[in-house]
Amino acid sequence: MPDIIEQTAKKWLEERGVTCEAIAELVLFLQKDYIKDLTTEKCLDSIHHVLAKREVQNAIITGIALDRLTEKGAIPEPLLDMLKRDESLYGVDEVIALSIVNVYGSIGFTNYGYIDKMKPGILKRLNDKSTGECHTFLDDIVGAIAAAASSRLAHSVNNTQNLDH
Repeated sequence: MPDIIEQTAKKWLEERGVTCEAIAELVLFLQKDYIKDLTTEKCLDSIHHVLAKREVQNAIITGIALDRLTEKGAIPEPLLDMLKRDESLYGVDEVIALSIVNVYGSIGFTNYGYIDKMKPGILKRLNDKSTGECHTFLDDIVGAIAAAASSRLAHSVNNTQNLDH
């Protein structure tokens, strides 16, 4: 049974328009050329394992809370302006995302860097500044979840380790 932190993380993702299916599209984007017969179901299973990790849940609720506070103007300047613009030299949003990527090893770093640069699927929408919404943290977090799920899948293909770990 999921606890309050896990429930909150999943609920807040949904409230921000992020579904597991949208993240699964990112995982497929990252791994389709490397894993034969990769299915959406396998991607979803890997995502659910990633989302079950406390480090991931903590990053999600922290990032979304900061994005919400930014939208409300409840962050002091000059930080508010940096977050609204998703200032490229700010970098703390990527640091939080890297805490997620780190859960499944170094291959996640390359997956994350690639997907963060390409911004496919839902990442393109989350990165759109014209909506009035702030996703400074969330776009990196979603990319990191996809990268971690991709890493988990890559590890499972390259060895006989049980995927329940």
